Amino acid sequence: MQKTIPIKTIYEDGIFKLEDNKFSRTFKFTDVNYAVAGQEDKETMFLGYGAILNLLDSGSFPKLTIINRKLNKVDFDNKIKLQLEDDHLTKHRKEFNEILSKNSIDAKGMIQEKLLTIAIDKKNIGEARNYFNRTGTEIGNNFAKLNSKFTELDLNERLRIFYDFYRSGEEDLYNFDIKKFMKKGHCFKDYICPDTMEFKSDYFKMGEKFGRVLYLKEYASFIRDNIISELTELNKNMMLSVDIKPVPMEEAIKIAEKVRLGVETNITQWQKRQNANNNFSAVIPYDMERQREESKEFLDDLITRDQRMFLSVLTIVHLADSKEELDSDTESLLTTASKHLCQLSILKYQQLDGLNTVMPYGVRKINALRTLTTESLSVFMPFKVQEIQDSKGIYYGKNIISKNLIMIDRKELQNGNSFILGVSGSGKSFTAKQEITSIALRDKNADIIVIDPEAEYKPLIKSLGGEVIKISATSDNHINALDLNKNYGDKNPIIDKSEFVLSLCEQAIGGKAISSMQKSIIDRCTSLVYRYYAQGNYQGEPPTLEDFRKVLLEQSEPEAKEIALALELFTKGSLNTFAKPTNVETNNRLICYDIIDLGEQLMPIGMLVILDSILNRISRNRKKGKTTYIFIDEIYLLFKYEYTSRFIFELWKRIRKYGGCATGITQNVEELLRNDKARLMLANSELIIMLNQSATDRMELAKLLNISEMEMTYITNAGTGEGLIRVRNSLIPFRNKFPKNTRLYKLMTTKLEETIKEVV
Repeated sequence: MQKTIPIKTIYEDGIFKLEDNKFSRTFKFTDVNYAVAGQEDKETMFLGYGAILNLLDSGSFPKLTIINRKLNKVDFDNKIKLQLEDDHLTKHRKEFNEILSKNSIDAKGMIQEKLLTIAIDKKNIGEARNYFNRTGTEIGNNFAKLNSKFTELDLNERLRIFYDFYRSGEEDLYNFDIKKFMKKGHCFKDYICPDTMEFKSDYFKMGEKFGRVLYLKEYASFIRDNIISELTELNKNMMLSVDIKPVPMEEAIKIAEKVRLGVETNITQWQKRQNANNNFSAVIPYDMERQREESKEFLDDLITRDQRMFLSVLTIVHLADSKEELDSDTESLLTTASKHLCQLSILKYQQLDGLNTVMPYGVRKINALRTLTTESLSVFMPFKVQEIQDSKGIYYGKNIISKNLIMIDRKELQNGNSFILGVSGSGKSFTAKQEITSIALRDKNADIIVIDPEAEYKPLIKSLGGEVIKISATSDNHINALDLNKNYGDKNPIIDKSEFVLSLCEQAIGGKAISSMQKSIIDRCTSLVYRYYAQGNYQGEPPTLEDFRKVLLEQSEPEAKEIALALELFTKGSLNTFAKPTNVETNNRLICYDIIDLGEQLMPIGMLVILDSILNRISRNRKKGKTTYIFIDEIYLLFKYEYTSRFIFELWKRIRKYGGCATGITQNVEELLRNDKARLMLANSELIIMLNQSATDRMELAKLLNISEMEMTYITNAGTGEGLIRVRNSLIPFRNKFPKNTRLYKLMTTKLEETIKEVV
């Protein structure tokens, strides 16, 4: 078994020394949305990929590999399903698991990896390492221009590729430790190689699996750029490799000139024969004229069009559970190739050589080479569509192109902030409620806070065991505007709270700018009102807005009396709901602030107090190591007021450091984008879910997020729950269909005839 693996030495950084004494290294690159790009964008990607091919050193031996690895259905379901627990949410988890199972039936359940392996002939490992570092950086920069992430694989990642292929079904058992193997004197080949291999004339048997290697024998004169993506659509474990041998430019031009000279010689000799037969008007045959044109075009490509010459061979290996299944899969591949007017052929009596060629070792033992230019080779485009399947992610829908599930873990993003955008009826609130449900059922160490301006989240929140806090001037629920804990803010809690009190007083005065003297008075009184509370290590009952007004009245300056008078309406007057001690349960892990009856007069101050209360909660959770998710429906309302927009903007920037993730939901995209702060928040959010958009909103989003015309079709007249997800600079068309005959649907829908009004 060891002899089937052509590796001589392995190094900890992932470099292999092969049996022919060449060194090889493998790089991984991510997919890009080539299949859904517009014609202009496709041409740009095509030329960009051609530029990468032109970078390949003529002394190197590159190999492009696409790996399809089918996930075990049971393991796949177990990874996406919620763990059942003995609590009041069990019925919801069971129902959600049934929904996930139904959605995963159509999903291919495939993991596709794209690799570039480069082999080079160097004297020693030091020279090879320097070459790979330099070449990897240069090629990686060009992949970045295509929005593809290019990274080198370390030893474990590279060996894992061979282990997963050779020991299919045992992927989760991989645990290779090179130091332990070295101590025991074991060979690494023992760990990755299969137990048995039998090579027949046209197939091989590997353990209990059957495999076959094919190669591309005949090429069509015209090949479409989707041939690779169609060949790799087979829902089976398989690898496809394109071996590339760059030809030095001087040698390529000599070959092209020699071919052209040969064609011209043949034509001249043909004409001489015709003249000898007195056939002076004979027309040069079509095939010779065609050869003349092609040879001229080939030479022009090399000299004037920045094309290079490559020798190439395409090989495929696929696995099956039985010989019958193997033959059926082979027939499917042959049919796919013939559809493109190409011919795949089985490697007879060369299955081992073919297997070592297709595997990303860096060796090539099949010599069925074909001469191609850069553009011809670029037709074997490795890109199709981006996939997002984070291991601990939650379900957001299905990728329209690949039919795979979209699983996103917001905690793994650069920042977890998100926006959900769409016209009325497109499914915004439903999307937010589904995400809230997924988080509540999956992550027990996460708190969820919802700001609900339309009183539509109550049934779901109550059903999930959450607390709904109704805030209005006449409500018996009160939130103390001066609540404070010792973890509040980034600096001294009182200093940070002073900034909030300044904004509160400024809003109470009528939104007018306050003077420097008034700011000094407010800052002094803030310190005074918290003096005893701070001395008690922020324990006990915090002061209230009424206590703050009393401190103001004790000051001698007339400006202090003016501020106290402005605050009277919000302390002793009819809008005093935030001037009393907090009397609602704010420690529940799921809280919804119902602000539908807050009123126009109390809205600016009310939103400031609620946001500050949320900041208090986030700062406490940071100390506990808990994640806090915030959902703000109709977020555009906050940007109607200068102070709340400024507060939410600062919260959006700081929440990542507090271990939180904020989500804004709105249908008024155009109105939102009129605010500079909102534009910055939107542009800097790592997750944006775009459902059906109005014409003007589409144009604005296209400019802001660089969405192509082709991609915009997915948010034009889209059905409910359909659109685009932008995550990690990737744009993925998605569809999220939720079964209507479920209790969760009735809790989440906003259609009056389908909703559950009250939850006991």
